[in-house]
Amino acid sequence: MQQITSKENALIKHIIKLKEKKYRTEYNEFVIEGAKIVKEAIEENANIKNIIISEDAINSELVQKQLGENLDKQEYILVPNSIFKLLTDVENPQGVIAVIEKNSKNNQIDFSEEIILILDNIQDPGNLGTIIRTADSVGLKQIIVSKGTVDSYNSKVIRSTMGAFFRVNIIESNNLIDTVKQIKNNDFKVVTTSLQTDKSIYDLELKKTAIIVGNEANGVSKEIIDIADEKAIIPMKGKTESLNVAVATGVLLYEYVRQNYYK
Repeated sequence: MQQITSKENALIKHIIKLKEKKYRTEYNEFVIEGAKIVKEAIEENANIKNIIISEDAINSELVQKQLGENLDKQEYILVPNSIFKLLTDVENPQGVIAVIEKNSKNNQIDFSEEIILILDNIQDPGNLGTIIRTADSVGLKQIIVSKGTVDSYNSKVIRSTMGAFFRVNIIESNNLIDTVKQIKNNDFKVVTTSLQTDKSIYDLELKKTAIIVGNEANGVSKEIIDIADEKAIIPMKGKTESLNVAVATGVLLYEYVRQNYYK
């Protein structure tokens, strides 16, 4: 165990900088927060650079329950509560954060999977995090995101994944149209969600399929819809006209599960 007691410490200043995307990119690091997700990072063998714990949290029941045994094997840094408040993004923090080195993840699409999920300009961090968590729950190992999608290393995204972040490869596409064409060339059918069709998702065969969901306000971009093989709608019996994108993605992925595992 080490101790840091000054807010002028170089590591403290560094962690504060990592709240900004440009610094996360520059230093190839990001921050996670919360006892459970730090435990997940340890168990998934993430490249942990530092674990920082506040003085109030070190003996708390939550931290001891989630990290007790692991802390005996990990170097960690103890800081006063006043300094920890400078590091946290959470209103009621658990008192644990970790600095993680970004993996040099494989940026190649795995075409052996039956379903490929593609996100077109998702903007809300909570939505992206929930989608990653849902994808992990159905066994997906990769998600393709457009360049305009919110940064997957955003702290709100990572918290929302509840640890799934370390099990799902996020592949950023610099040109989503070219990526979709590449997927089609590998014998995948491309399906987009759309309100401009009468075809239901329950009319689709979700096998060897790329599913594209779109921006919260505008949906899937017209250029992508134009090259899709099929468009489908999620039927709704009430007066609501559309679903939150994370909810819609969950419905689509679990229709895939129903079709292929619970016929």
